[in-house]
Amino acid sequence: MGKGMTGTLRKPALFLLFSPLLALFFFLLPPSPAGAFDVKGLQPLSPYGVFSAFSAESLPRKRAGFGIGFEKSSEPKVKRFIFQAAYGFTDNVELNVTLPYVMEWEDTLDGFEDANLGIKYRFLDEGSYAPAVAFMLTGSLPSGKNELSTDGGLGGGIIFTKKVGPFKGHVNAFYSNPGEESLRDEYTLNIGTELAVTHSSKILAEVVGRKNYFKNKIDLLEWRLGYRIATTDYLYTTIGGGFDIKNRNPDYRLILSLSIILPGEKRKFQKIYEE
Repeated sequence: MGKGMTGTLRKPALFLLFSPLLALFFFLLPPSPAGAFDVKGLQPLSPYGVFSAFSAESLPRKRAGFGIGFEKSSEPKVKRFIFQAAYGFTDNVELNVTLPYVMEWEDTLDGFEDANLGIKYRFLDEGSYAPAVAFMLTGSLPSGKNELSTDGGLGGGIIFTKKVGPFKGHVNAFYSNPGEESLRDEYTLNIGTELAVTHSSKILAEVVGRKNYFKNKIDLLEWRLGYRIATTDYLYTTIGGGFDIKNRNPDYRLILSLSIILPGEKRKFQKIYEE
């Protein structure tokens, strides 16, 4: 990946650059009350993204990643585990898999959601001024439980990533067409940032806007904050919380995930010889 500018843009520049995109998305599709199931969909494997926002960076060639996460939200009331895997075919082509399992929805329903697949291809590396750009093809396979499924689907999206000093920003725009004919197309805009606090830890921030399969208006506008630490060179722990900013209710989402990248990087030690 190319090196970003360190002196020409100030820290707030990422937010000033990306916020008009979310505002446009929000006002084109006025919000409405949500009452349908919160489909999780494809998610990035840490550390190659924020929470839902993907990075244009990808796993190096012949490396695999695995993750497990837990999420609890208050409205709609959902508790779920999220199983993830990723594999780097080349340094710029990556396979992603996400399989969510709902432990409890509205105190009654449980079961697997659709299995989600994605192929990410980074066709432009980051330069001094230009961001890294990747294209992603997505698809899902039916889970067999109608209430938690869209009967599969196909979609795609574009991903931008730019590093400015200790900040790294991501913008994603995704589209998905469900297999169930009675459902509508889904549109999602993710804007996320990572702030490097130390060599092994980052503060995460993200805004997610989504028009889902069940309504022709925005059902989700959420602000998320969190923290990620690399406990080793290949093990990452992420904690965070989401807060509704569409209806300004005290709705919340708790997020916890653990991921591992294999094989781990081998540290190089410099030998010191005494005369």
